[in-house]
Amino acid sequence: MEQQTGSKPKEQQYRNIMRWMWYLAGAGLLGVALTFIVLSFSDLPSVQQLENPKSEEASQVFGANGEVIGRYYTENRVPVTYDQLSPNLVNALISTEDERYYEHSGIDFAALGRIAVKTVLLGQRSSGGGSTITQQLAKLLFTQQVSKNIWERGLQKLKEWIIAARLERRYTKEEIIAMYFNKFNFINGAYGIKAASEIYFDKQQDELNVNEAAMLVGMLKNPSLFDPLDRPDTVLHRRMVVLKQMQKNNLIDEAAYDTLRTQPLNIKYTAQTHIDGIAPYFRMELAKDIKDLLRSENIKKADGSHYNIYRDGLRIYTTIDPDMQRIAERVMKEHMAKQQKRFWETWSVVRKDPWEYTSGSVHEVPVERRQKKLEDLIRDSDRYQKIRSKYIKDIVAKLQQETELMFHADDREVERVVQEAEEGGVIDDLVERNYISTGLAAQYRQIMRSKHFNALRKQWLAMQEEVDRAFNSETEMRVFTYENEEMEKDTVMTPIDSIKYHLMHLQTGILAVDPITGHIKVWVGGINYKRFKVDHNRTSRQVGSTFKPFVYATAIAQQGFSPCYQVYDLPQTIAPGDGNFGLLEPWTPRNSSNAYSGRLFTLKEGLKQSKNTISAHLMKQLGDTDPVRGLVHQMGIDSSARYSNGRYRVPKAPSICLGATDLTNLELTGAYTAFANNGLFTKPYCILRIEDKDGKKLYEGVPEENVAINPNANYVMVEMLKYAAGLGGTLKTEAGGKTGTTNDYVDGWFMGITPNLVVGTWVGGEYRWIRFRSIQYGQGAAMAKPFFIDFIKELEKNEDIDFDTEARFNRPSGDIGIEMDCNEYQRNQFPLEEEGDEDFEDEGFSDDMFGDEEF
Repeated sequence: MEQQTGSKPKEQQYRNIMRWMWYLAGAGLLGVALTFIVLSFSDLPSVQQLENPKSEEASQVFGANGEVIGRYYTENRVPVTYDQLSPNLVNALISTEDERYYEHSGIDFAALGRIAVKTVLLGQRSSGGGSTITQQLAKLLFTQQVSKNIWERGLQKLKEWIIAARLERRYTKEEIIAMYFNKFNFINGAYGIKAASEIYFDKQQDELNVNEAAMLVGMLKNPSLFDPLDRPDTVLHRRMVVLKQMQKNNLIDEAAYDTLRTQPLNIKYTAQTHIDGIAPYFRMELAKDIKDLLRSENIKKADGSHYNIYRDGLRIYTTIDPDMQRIAERVMKEHMAKQQKRFWETWSVVRKDPWEYTSGSVHEVPVERRQKKLEDLIRDSDRYQKIRSKYIKDIVAKLQQETELMFHADDREVERVVQEAEEGGVIDDLVERNYISTGLAAQYRQIMRSKHFNALRKQWLAMQEEVDRAFNSETEMRVFTYENEEMEKDTVMTPIDSIKYHLMHLQTGILAVDPITGHIKVWVGGINYKRFKVDHNRTSRQVGSTFKPFVYATAIAQQGFSPCYQVYDLPQTIAPGDGNFGLLEPWTPRNSSNAYSGRLFTLKEGLKQSKNTISAHLMKQLGDTDPVRGLVHQMGIDSSARYSNGRYRVPKAPSICLGATDLTNLELTGAYTAFANNGLFTKPYCILRIEDKDGKKLYEGVPEENVAINPNANYVMVEMLKYAAGLGGTLKTEAGGKTGTTNDYVDGWFMGITPNLVVGTWVGGEYRWIRFRSIQYGQGAAMAKPFFIDFIKELEKNEDIDFDTEARFNRPSGDIGIEMDCNEYQRNQFPLEEEGDEDFEDEGFSDDMFGDEEF
């Protein structure tokens, strides 16, 4: 009886313990439930955020054939769908990261139980992880912050569970896998699986074999630890773990595992940048256009913000023909390598360089200006700015705050005030020559009165000595070259010689436009974007004789001139009072050779030989510049545009008949589309459409065209351009064109036309003094025309290119109304030749004075 009595308290105690355990368990469950409820109303992502998770995606640029020719990005991330993934990737992922992936709804409670028993109770540290693929995606998308506090880590894990469960309700299992691969940063610039496949193996993600897929999946555990570039041995071991998991899950057999585990990584690392791929100049100019376009068209996202081409995954469809672009780039390199070799040879003769050579030409840029530009380039360099930071940056900052004067990075202000202290009279001279205002002069003198001035002066003089040493000491460096595919070579030279060397490379701008559609098929803006960033299709250069066809076309269209119309090759003068030119002094242009033959030239012969006398005669006959300016306006060259000083870009001066105007290659090539398109100008454009990442159309390009020349007059011009180009028998394709060369052989042009392609080519130096020294190599016929011929020949040989060699220029039906047979024309003319058939040799003209160079 005593034993029974004693057992009751123990039984009661046991029941109490059990009761409290149930209370605690219930309270725990209630606490977890309340925690989940509270967290559900916290800063967890909304339904909209879950359906549209933020992720920086690269915008893709597509060529006309659908090929991706480039990307814009801050993170080189291009999402792919589940169907675009290699099955090897999916198998490796599930085997390694989440074996029961298709059995749970975002949280693997079996895995959590395993962790609780093995890790917590049994203390086994290698019991495995419990995070599912969905939880890992939740962490990537919404909860990436890491805390050392155990409670915060616990709350973060609970948040991941909630988000994972919500993701599972919103997306299919396949979509979650694709999102995970797309979001993960595989480091070394590889954002997402597409970029990782390209960067590490130089292939697409759907082409990955088992070993490649296993390596990339192995990186998911810790990309920094398993970096294939820095830790290949560690990565090999990690890949073996992934392969073993695949074997365990019967996705590969033991024999395959034994074979695969011994194979090397076979990394083919290919770093990616914005400039990789074809048409880099085009893509950089396109980016500027798209930014302006999306703002000017007021195209906005749903939240009211503007699209960002570097983050919003836009799809930009362009007119560029990738195959044609590759051919153009290859032919350009071959052509420009020849030009550069000639350039070095011509300058080696004089044993000077263009920065100091003088020829006595009235058009020559003074040496002082050239040296000043060289000094500006030195001061703009990183090397100079680093030295500047060491010596005067802090003092200049104090003076800028004290005087409120804005100091330029080229140190013009510092140099002037120090020179004033050293020599005197410098500031007064600048004011007298209107280089600076009296107000700025007062600020300069305020600097000289500052307590910091003596220190500035001392540091400036010391800095000049170091700059001199640094830029005149030989240094190991990599420079541009045509000698290899990389277009770079290692050498030793002084930094100042490096600046000269690179700027002494001739540049080019090349465009190929379909004259019917206006589609820009080819855009080559320079010789190498990595080294030379300026695009030369949008820089204005003097056009020379390529402008003359506009004058001829105006005369033919408005006054009915025949190409057989004859003009004496004699000086032509437009005097004050002639026509509506408004001249104050007589204007008498000279031929390029500075000589006159005295012969009669037909218009077509005058155009072919670029006789200035013929162009001047036509301008005099027109009596005004407005007809020509009106025509070019109809051909896409805005004749109403002015410079900041008020001067017209296409001057109201008769000298335009010689090409005395600066235009871009884009403008000039666009204008020539009218000649190739039956007189109908079609504005060149390159953007077909822009879509957002969901396929919504944001913009669509619309062709712009207008009649510029009547078809009959245009046909006459086409025949004259065919004759002027002198390409008969050279090409299978019907072609014409016009060369152009400017004073001192600074700019060389060739505007080539075919029935389905207009090709504009400019060649010249970055600065006017970077030029050939003779007409032999410096004319457009030598610098630019050969590219056109070689390019068209390559198109003719390539059957895969959309280029019709059988196409012909349009000839209007019926009577043209303009006589084109010169024999018939002469028979029908009054005896003008007899009246002017005197012997001009008696007047000092001889056959030797006749020049046949093409300008």
